[in-house]
Amino acid sequence: MAIQRFNLPDVGEGLVEAEIVSWKVKVGDTVKLNDTIVEIETAKSLVELPVPFAGTVQELLVPEGETVDVGTPIIAVLTDAPEPAAAPAEPADSGRTANLVGYGPRATEAKRRPRKGGTPAVVEAPAPVVPESEPVAVGNGSVHVLAKPPVRKLAKDLGIDLGAVAPTGPGGVITRADVEGHVAAPAAPAYEAAPVVSGRGDTRVPVKGVQKVMAQAMVASAFSAPHVTEWITVDVSATMELVERLKKDKAFRDLRVSPLLIVAKAVTLAARRTPIINAAWDEAAQEIVYKGAVNLGIAAATPRGLIVPNIKNADTLTLPELCAALGELVATAREGKTSPADQAGGSFTITNVGVFGVDAGTPIINPGEAAILAFGAVRKMPWVVNDEIVPRWITTLALSFDHRLIDGEKGSTFLADVASILEDPARALMF
Repeated sequence: MAIQRFNLPDVGEGLVEAEIVSWKVKVGDTVKLNDTIVEIETAKSLVELPVPFAGTVQELLVPEGETVDVGTPIIAVLTDAPEPAAAPAEPADSGRTANLVGYGPRATEAKRRPRKGGTPAVVEAPAPVVPESEPVAVGNGSVHVLAKPPVRKLAKDLGIDLGAVAPTGPGGVITRADVEGHVAAPAAPAYEAAPVVSGRGDTRVPVKGVQKVMAQAMVASAFSAPHVTEWITVDVSATMELVERLKKDKAFRDLRVSPLLIVAKAVTLAARRTPIINAAWDEAAQEIVYKGAVNLGIAAATPRGLIVPNIKNADTLTLPELCAALGELVATAREGKTSPADQAGGSFTITNVGVFGVDAGTPIINPGEAAILAFGAVRKMPWVVNDEIVPRWITTLALSFDHRLIDGEKGSTFLADVASILEDPARALMF
Protein backbone atom coordinates (compact mmCIF):
# COMPACT_ATOMS: atom_id res chain seq x y z
CA MET A 1 0.00 0.00 0.00
CA ALA A 2 1.18 3.54 -0.67
CA ILE A 3 -0.23 7.03 -0.25
CA GLN A 4 0.15 9.05 -3.43
CA ARG A 5 -0.25 12.81 -3.50
CA PHE A 6 -1.50 14.44 -6.68
CA ASN A 7 0.08 17.82 -7.41
CA LEU A 8 -1.74 20.69 -9.15
CA PRO A 9 -0.67 20.44 -12.81
CA ASP A 10 -0.05 23.02 -15.50
CA VAL A 11 -2.95 22.25 -17.82
CA GLY A 12 -1.15 23.59 -20.87
CA GLU A 13 -1.73 27.36 -20.78
CA GLY A 14 1.32 28.60 -18.87
CA LEU A 15 -0.56 28.16 -15.61
CA VAL A 16 1.23 29.34 -12.46
CA GLU A 17 -1.66 29.06 -10.00
CA ALA A 18 -5.31 28.07 -9.82
CA GLU A 19 -8.25 28.21 -7.43
CA ILE A 20 -9.85 25.03 -6.11
CA VAL A 21 -13.48 25.68 -7.04
CA SER A 22 -15.18 22.41 -6.05
CA TRP A 23 -14.17 18.91 -5.04
CA LYS A 24 -15.98 16.07 -6.81
CA VAL A 25 -14.85 13.51 -4.21
CA LYS A 26 -14.66 13.28 -0.41
CA VAL A 27 -12.51 11.41 2.09
CA GLY A 28 -13.25 7.68 1.91
CA ASP A 29 -14.39 7.69 -1.73
CA THR A 30 -12.94 5.13 -4.11
CA VAL A 31 -11.52 6.61 -7.32
CA LYS A 32 -10.52 4.93 -10.55
CA LEU A 33 -7.81 6.01 -12.98
CA ASN A 34 -8.86 9.23 -14.74
CA ASP A 35 -11.93 9.85 -12.58
CA THR A 36 -12.71 13.57 -12.31
CA ILE A 37 -11.82 14.65 -8.79
CA VAL A 38 -11.81 18.46 -8.76
CA GLU A 39 -12.81 21.55 -10.71
CA ILE A 40 -10.27 24.37 -10.76
CA GLU A 41 -10.40 27.92 -12.10
CA THR A 42 -7.34 29.02 -14.01
CA ALA A 43 -6.65 32.49 -15.31
CA LYS A 44 -8.75 31.71 -18.38
CA SER A 45 -11.38 29.07 -17.70
CA LEU A 46 -12.80 26.32 -15.53
CA VAL A 47 -11.01 22.98 -15.87
CA GLU A 48 -11.90 19.54 -14.51
CA LEU A 49 -8.90 17.47 -13.42
CA PRO A 50 -8.71 13.65 -13.56
CA VAL A 51 -6.71 11.61 -11.02
CA PRO A 52 -3.70 9.72 -12.50
CA PHE A 53 -4.04 6.71 -10.19
CA ALA A 54 -6.72 4.59 -8.48
CA GLY A 55 -7.40 4.05 -4.80
CA THR A 56 -9.18 5.50 -1.76
CA VAL A 57 -9.21 9.22 -0.98
CA GLN A 58 -7.32 9.79 2.28
CA GLU A 59 -7.25 13.57 2.49
CA LEU A 60 -8.24 16.70 0.55
CA LEU A 61 -5.15 18.82 1.07
CA VAL A 62 -6.55 22.14 -0.21
CA PRO A 63 -9.98 23.53 0.74
CA GLU A 64 -12.44 24.92 -1.80
CA GLY A 65 -11.92 28.60 -2.55
CA GLU A 66 -8.17 28.55 -1.93
CA THR A 67 -5.66 29.51 -4.65
CA VAL A 68 -2.45 27.45 -4.81
CA ASP A 69 0.64 27.32 -7.01
CA VAL A 70 1.28 24.70 -9.69
CA GLY A 71 3.06 21.72 -8.13
CA THR A 72 1.25 22.01 -4.78
CA PRO A 73 -0.13 18.66 -3.50
CA ILE A 74 -3.94 18.89 -3.51
CA ILE A 75 -5.16 15.36 -2.69
CA ALA A 76 -3.79 12.19 -1.04
CA VAL A 77 -4.95 8.78 -2.28
CA LEU A 78 -4.22 5.38 -0.73
CA THR A 79 -3.38 3.07 -3.62
CA ASP A 80 -2.70 -0.65 -3.99
CA ALA A 81 0.82 0.08 -5.20
CA PRO A 82 3.43 -2.22 -3.61
CA GLU A 83 5.96 -0.88 -1.18
CA PRO A 84 8.37 1.14 -3.35
CA ALA A 85 11.87 -0.02 -4.01
CA ALA A 86 14.80 2.02 -5.21
CA ALA A 87 13.94 3.35 -8.63
CA PRO A 88 16.29 2.22 -11.42
CA ALA A 89 17.97 4.81 -13.59
CA GLU A 90 15.67 5.98 -16.33
CA PRO A 91 16.75 5.16 -19.88
CA ALA A 92 17.72 8.19 -21.94
CA ASP A 93 14.85 7.60 -24.37
CA SER A 94 12.20 7.14 -21.68
CA GLY A 95 8.97 9.05 -22.28
CA ARG A 96 5.67 9.65 -20.58
CA THR A 97 3.84 6.92 -18.73
CA ALA A 98 0.90 6.04 -20.93
CA ASN A 99 -2.61 6.21 -19.53
CA LEU A 100 -6.06 7.17 -20.65
CA VAL A 101 -5.72 10.94 -20.43
CA GLY A 102 -2.30 10.94 -22.10
CA TYR A 103 -0.15 12.10 -19.24
CA GLY A 104 1.54 10.73 -16.16
CA PRO A 105 4.68 10.94 -14.02
CA ARG A 106 8.07 9.77 -15.15
CA ALA A 107 9.50 6.99 -13.03
CA THR A 108 12.45 9.05 -11.86
CA GLU A 109 10.30 12.08 -11.04
CA ALA A 110 8.41 10.42 -8.18
CA LYS A 111 9.87 11.23 -4.78
CA ARG A 112 9.37 8.17 -2.60
CA ARG A 113 9.73 7.72 1.13
CA PRO A 114 9.98 4.09 2.39
CA ARG A 115 7.34 3.17 4.90
CA LYS A 116 8.33 2.37 8.43
CA GLY A 117 6.40 -0.11 10.55
CA GLY A 118 2.82 -0.33 9.29
CA THR A 119 2.70 3.21 7.81
CA PRO A 120 1.99 3.31 4.08
CA ALA A 121 4.70 4.77 1.89
CA VAL A 122 4.06 8.31 0.63
CA VAL A 123 4.61 8.97 -3.06
CA GLU A 124 4.70 12.55 -4.31
CA ALA A 125 3.06 12.53 -7.75
CA PRO A 126 4.47 15.39 -9.81
CA ALA A 127 2.37 17.64 -11.96
CA PRO A 128 1.34 15.69 -15.06
CA VAL A 129 2.91 16.33 -18.42
CA VAL A 130 0.40 18.03 -20.71
CA PRO A 131 -1.39 15.78 -23.22
CA GLU A 132 0.26 15.87 -26.63
CA SER A 133 -3.16 16.25 -28.21
CA GLU A 134 -3.62 19.71 -26.71
CA PRO A 135 -2.77 22.33 -29.35
CA VAL A 136 -1.29 24.80 -26.87
CA ALA A 137 0.65 22.27 -24.80
CA VAL A 138 4.40 21.70 -24.68
CA GLY A 139 6.65 19.71 -22.38
CA ASN A 140 7.35 21.21 -18.96
CA GLY A 141 10.94 22.35 -19.11
CA SER A 142 11.87 19.83 -21.78
CA VAL A 143 11.67 22.19 -24.76
CA HIS A 144 14.37 24.77 -25.45
CA VAL A 145 12.53 28.08 -25.72
CA LEU A 146 13.92 30.79 -27.98
CA ALA A 147 13.08 34.37 -26.95
CA LYS A 148 14.89 37.65 -26.50
CA PRO A 149 15.38 39.05 -22.98
CA PRO A 150 12.66 41.76 -23.30
CA VAL A 151 10.16 39.10 -24.36
CA ARG A 152 11.17 36.85 -21.47
CA LYS A 153 10.67 39.75 -19.05
CA LEU A 154 7.24 40.52 -20.49
CA ALA A 155 6.21 36.87 -20.11
CA LYS A 156 7.46 36.85 -16.52
CA ASP A 157 5.58 40.07 -15.70
CA LEU A 158 2.36 38.62 -17.16
CA GLY A 159 2.81 35.26 -15.46
CA ILE A 160 3.07 33.45 -18.81
CA ASP A 161 5.02 30.21 -19.28
CA LEU A 162 6.99 30.70 -22.50
CA GLY A 163 6.90 26.96 -23.06
CA ALA A 164 3.15 27.26 -23.66
CA VAL A 165 3.45 30.06 -26.26
CA ALA A 166 3.42 29.17 -29.95
CA PRO A 167 6.33 30.92 -31.72
CA THR A 168 5.87 32.77 -35.01
CA GLY A 169 9.32 34.37 -35.29
CA PRO A 170 12.10 33.19 -37.61
CA GLY A 171 13.65 29.91 -36.48
CA GLY A 172 10.97 29.35 -33.85
CA VAL A 173 11.69 32.51 -31.86
CA ILE A 174 8.88 33.66 -29.56
CA THR A 175 8.04 37.33 -30.18
CA ARG A 176 6.35 39.93 -28.02
CA ALA A 177 3.22 39.60 -30.15
CA ASP A 178 3.19 35.84 -29.49
CA VAL A 179 3.22 36.44 -25.73
CA GLU A 180 0.59 39.18 -25.88
CA GLY A 181 -1.61 37.09 -28.16
CA HIS A 182 -1.37 34.15 -25.74
CA VAL A 183 -3.02 36.18 -22.98
CA ALA A 184 -6.35 36.50 -24.88
CA ALA A 185 -7.77 38.98 -22.44
CA PRO A 186 -11.35 40.30 -22.43
CA ALA A 187 -12.21 43.62 -24.02
CA ALA A 188 -13.77 45.08 -20.88
CA PRO A 189 -13.24 44.63 -17.12
CA ALA A 190 -14.97 41.65 -15.58
CA TYR A 191 -15.76 42.08 -11.90
CA GLU A 192 -17.07 39.54 -9.45
CA ALA A 193 -20.40 40.23 -7.79
CA ALA A 194 -20.02 42.90 -5.12
CA PRO A 195 -19.85 41.33 -1.65
CA VAL A 196 -22.51 42.12 0.92
CA VAL A 197 -20.96 44.60 3.32
CA SER A 198 -22.36 45.17 6.81
CA GLY A 199 -21.70 48.54 8.40
CA ARG A 200 -19.37 51.10 6.81
CA GLY A 201 -16.09 49.19 6.97
CA ASP A 202 -14.01 48.36 3.89
CA THR A 203 -14.13 44.91 2.35
CA ARG A 204 -11.21 43.48 0.40
CA VAL A 205 -11.72 40.94 -2.39
CA PRO A 206 -8.68 39.08 -3.82
CA VAL A 207 -7.86 39.74 -7.47
CA LYS A 208 -7.62 36.36 -9.16
CA GLY A 209 -8.68 34.23 -12.10
CA VAL A 210 -10.06 35.94 -15.20
CA GLN A 211 -9.95 39.40 -13.64
CA LYS A 212 -6.27 39.09 -12.68
CA VAL A 213 -5.13 38.16 -16.19
CA MET A 214 -7.47 40.76 -17.72
CA ALA A 215 -5.92 43.48 -15.56
CA GLN A 216 -2.37 42.47 -16.49
CA ALA A 217 -3.18 42.28 -20.18
CA MET A 218 -5.08 45.58 -20.30
CA VAL A 219 -2.23 47.42 -18.55
CA ALA A 220 0.29 45.85 -20.93
CA SER A 221 -1.83 46.88 -23.93
CA ALA A 222 -2.75 50.37 -22.75
CA PHE A 223 0.85 51.32 -21.95
CA SER A 224 2.55 49.68 -24.93
CA ALA A 225 0.17 50.43 -27.81
CA PRO A 226 -0.76 54.08 -28.49
CA HIS A 227 -4.55 53.93 -28.77
CA VAL A 228 -6.64 56.03 -31.14
CA THR A 229 -10.44 55.75 -31.17
CA GLU A 230 -12.71 56.86 -34.01
CA TRP A 231 -16.50 56.93 -33.96
CA ILE A 232 -19.19 56.74 -36.61
CA THR A 233 -22.98 56.81 -36.30
CA VAL A 234 -24.80 54.68 -38.87
CA ASP A 235 -28.32 54.17 -40.19
CA VAL A 236 -28.63 50.37 -40.01
CA SER A 237 -32.28 50.10 -41.02
CA ALA A 238 -31.35 47.98 -44.06
CA THR A 239 -29.33 45.65 -41.82
CA MET A 240 -32.29 45.22 -39.46
CA GLU A 241 -34.52 44.38 -42.44
CA LEU A 242 -31.95 41.83 -43.63
CA VAL A 243 -31.84 40.23 -40.17
CA GLU A 244 -35.61 39.76 -40.24
CA ARG A 245 -35.44 38.15 -43.70
CA LEU A 246 -32.64 35.79 -42.68
CA LYS A 247 -34.62 34.61 -39.66
CA LYS A 248 -37.19 33.22 -42.12
CA ASP A 249 -34.60 31.73 -44.50
CA LYS A 250 -34.35 27.92 -44.35
CA ALA A 251 -30.54 28.15 -44.48
CA PHE A 252 -30.69 29.70 -40.98
CA ARG A 253 -33.19 27.26 -39.51
CA ASP A 254 -32.39 26.55 -35.83
CA LEU A 255 -29.79 29.36 -35.85
CA ARG A 256 -29.99 32.64 -33.92
CA VAL A 257 -29.69 35.54 -36.36
CA SER A 258 -28.82 38.93 -34.87
CA PRO A 259 -27.34 42.25 -36.05
CA LEU A 260 -23.98 41.09 -34.59
CA LEU A 261 -23.83 38.48 -37.37
CA ILE A 262 -23.90 41.20 -40.03
CA VAL A 263 -21.33 43.26 -38.13
CA ALA A 264 -19.03 40.23 -37.93
CA LYS A 265 -19.37 39.57 -41.66
CA ALA A 266 -18.78 43.25 -42.44
CA VAL A 267 -15.57 43.20 -40.39
CA THR A 268 -14.16 40.19 -42.27
CA LEU A 269 -15.01 41.81 -45.62
CA ALA A 270 -13.64 45.25 -44.74
CA ALA A 271 -10.39 43.64 -43.54
CA ARG A 272 -9.73 42.48 -47.11
CA ARG A 273 -9.35 46.08 -48.25
CA THR A 274 -7.43 47.17 -45.15
CA PRO A 275 -5.39 44.11 -44.10
CA ILE A 276 -3.31 46.14 -41.62
CA ILE A 277 -6.37 46.02 -39.35
CA ASN A 278 -5.74 42.28 -38.95
CA ALA A 279 -2.02 42.67 -38.22
CA ALA A 280 0.10 42.93 -35.06
CA TRP A 281 3.14 44.88 -33.89
CA ASP A 282 6.19 42.78 -32.93
CA GLU A 283 8.20 45.03 -30.63
CA ALA A 284 11.09 42.61 -30.12
CA ALA A 285 11.65 41.98 -33.83
CA GLN A 286 10.55 45.47 -34.89
CA GLU A 287 8.24 43.95 -37.47
CA ILE A 288 4.60 44.20 -38.48
CA VAL A 289 3.01 40.75 -38.63
CA TYR A 290 0.15 40.43 -41.12
CA LYS A 291 -2.09 37.60 -39.91
CA GLY A 292 -2.93 34.93 -42.47
CA ALA A 293 -6.49 34.51 -41.22
CA VAL A 294 -9.10 36.58 -39.43
CA ASN A 295 -9.57 34.86 -36.06
CA LEU A 296 -12.53 36.92 -34.92
CA GLY A 297 -12.81 37.45 -31.17
CA ILE A 298 -16.20 38.14 -29.60
CA ALA A 299 -16.34 39.46 -26.04
CA ALA A 300 -18.70 37.14 -24.14
CA ALA A 301 -20.21 37.44 -20.68
CA THR A 302 -19.78 34.30 -18.55
CA PRO A 303 -20.55 33.40 -14.94
CA ARG A 304 -16.85 34.02 -14.21
CA GLY A 305 -16.55 37.32 -16.06
CA LEU A 306 -15.89 38.53 -19.59
CA ILE A 307 -13.72 36.43 -21.88
CA VAL A 308 -12.87 36.73 -25.57
CA PRO A 309 -13.05 33.41 -27.41
CA ASN A 310 -12.46 33.67 -31.13
CA ILE A 311 -13.79 32.08 -34.29
CA LYS A 312 -10.86 30.65 -36.20
CA ASN A 313 -10.70 31.51 -39.94
CA ALA A 314 -13.91 33.56 -39.71
CA ASP A 315 -13.10 35.19 -43.05
CA THR A 316 -13.51 31.84 -44.84
CA LEU A 317 -16.97 31.05 -43.46
CA THR A 318 -20.26 31.50 -45.28
CA LEU A 319 -22.91 33.59 -43.55
CA PRO A 320 -24.79 30.52 -42.19
CA GLU A 321 -21.49 28.99 -41.02
CA LEU A 322 -20.52 32.23 -39.30
CA CYS A 323 -23.96 32.37 -37.66
CA ALA A 324 -23.57 28.83 -36.33
CA ALA A 325 -20.06 29.57 -35.05
CA LEU A 326 -21.28 32.68 -33.23
CA GLY A 327 -24.09 30.74 -31.58
CA GLU A 328 -21.76 27.96 -30.48
CA LEU A 329 -19.20 30.47 -29.16
CA VAL A 330 -21.76 32.27 -27.00
CA ALA A 331 -23.40 29.07 -25.71
CA THR A 332 -20.07 27.50 -24.79
CA ALA A 333 -18.94 30.66 -23.02
CA ARG A 334 -22.14 30.94 -20.97
CA GLU A 335 -21.73 27.33 -19.85
CA GLY A 336 -18.19 28.11 -18.71
CA LYS A 337 -16.81 25.48 -21.13
CA THR A 338 -14.60 27.72 -23.30
CA SER A 339 -11.17 26.12 -23.60
CA PRO A 340 -7.88 28.07 -23.39
CA ALA A 341 -7.20 27.19 -27.04
CA ASP A 342 -10.46 28.87 -28.08
CA GLN A 343 -9.30 32.07 -26.34
CA ALA A 344 -5.82 32.10 -27.86
CA GLY A 345 -4.72 33.34 -31.27
CA GLY A 346 -7.33 36.04 -31.87
CA SER A 347 -6.49 38.66 -34.52
CA PHE A 348 -9.40 41.16 -34.25
CA THR A 349 -12.10 41.65 -31.62
CA ILE A 350 -15.70 42.87 -31.55
CA THR A 351 -17.16 43.94 -28.21
CA ASN A 352 -20.94 44.11 -28.38
CA VAL A 353 -21.63 46.75 -25.73
CA GLY A 354 -25.06 47.31 -27.25
CA VAL A 355 -26.46 44.23 -25.49
CA PHE A 356 -26.07 46.18 -22.23
CA GLY A 357 -27.93 49.20 -23.63
CA VAL A 358 -24.67 51.15 -24.10
CA ASP A 359 -24.29 53.36 -27.18
CA ALA A 360 -20.50 53.20 -27.51
CA GLY A 361 -17.19 53.36 -25.66
CA THR A 362 -13.41 53.48 -26.09
CA PRO A 363 -12.37 49.82 -25.93
CA ILE A 364 -8.79 48.78 -25.15
CA ILE A 365 -7.09 46.65 -27.79
CA ASN A 366 -6.47 43.04 -26.88
CA PRO A 367 -2.74 42.22 -26.61
CA GLY A 368 -1.37 40.81 -29.84
CA GLU A 369 -3.98 42.56 -31.98
CA ALA A 370 -4.08 45.89 -33.79
CA ALA A 371 -7.70 46.99 -33.37
CA ILE A 372 -11.02 46.38 -31.65
CA LEU A 373 -14.54 47.44 -32.66
CA ALA A 374 -17.26 48.40 -30.17
CA PHE A 375 -20.78 47.80 -31.50
CA GLY A 376 -23.33 49.99 -29.71
CA ALA A 377 -27.03 49.63 -29.06
CA VAL A 378 -29.35 49.74 -32.08
CA ARG A 379 -32.08 52.29 -31.38
CA LYS A 380 -34.96 53.75 -33.40
CA MET A 381 -34.19 57.47 -33.64
CA PRO A 382 -35.12 60.50 -35.78
CA TRP A 383 -32.87 60.66 -38.84
CA VAL A 384 -32.67 62.97 -41.83
CA VAL A 385 -33.49 61.18 -45.11
CA ASN A 386 -33.92 63.28 -48.25
CA ASP A 387 -34.28 66.42 -46.12
CA GLU A 388 -37.06 64.82 -44.09
CA ILE A 389 -36.90 63.62 -40.50
CA VAL A 390 -38.00 59.99 -40.31
CA PRO A 391 -37.60 57.21 -37.70
CA ARG A 392 -34.65 54.94 -38.52
CA TRP A 393 -32.62 52.23 -36.78
CA ILE A 394 -29.37 53.88 -35.67
CA THR A 395 -26.19 52.57 -34.04
CA THR A 396 -22.71 53.86 -33.19
CA LEU A 397 -19.46 52.06 -33.96
CA ALA A 398 -16.20 52.89 -32.16
CA LEU A 399 -12.88 51.60 -33.49
CA SER A 400 -9.77 51.67 -31.31
CA PHE A 401 -6.52 50.94 -33.13
CA ASP A 402 -2.77 50.80 -32.53
CA HIS A 403 -1.34 53.99 -34.03
CA ARG A 404 2.11 52.45 -34.39
CA LEU A 405 0.98 50.47 -37.42
CA ILE A 406 -2.45 51.89 -38.34
CA ASP A 407 -2.61 55.52 -39.35
CA GLY A 408 -5.75 57.64 -39.42
CA GLU A 409 -6.41 57.06 -43.10
CA LYS A 410 -6.37 53.26 -42.80
CA GLY A 411 -8.37 53.24 -39.58
CA SER A 412 -10.95 55.57 -41.10
CA THR A 413 -11.17 53.54 -44.31
CA PHE A 414 -11.84 50.33 -42.41
CA LEU A 415 -14.45 51.92 -40.15
CA ALA A 416 -16.20 53.59 -43.09
CA ASP A 417 -16.26 50.28 -45.00
CA VAL A 418 -17.89 48.45 -42.09
CA ALA A 419 -20.43 51.25 -41.74
CA SER A 420 -21.22 51.25 -45.47
CA ILE A 421 -22.00 47.51 -45.43
CA LEU A 422 -24.29 47.93 -42.41
CA GLU A 423 -26.01 50.87 -44.09
CA ASP A 424 -26.47 48.94 -47.34
CA PRO A 425 -25.68 45.19 -47.09
CA ALA A 426 -25.65 44.95 -50.93
CA ARG A 427 -22.29 46.75 -50.79
CA ALA A 428 -20.81 43.47 -49.53
CA LEU A 429 -20.80 42.32 -53.18
CA MET A 430 -18.13 44.95 -53.89
CA PHE A 431 -15.58 43.49 -51.44
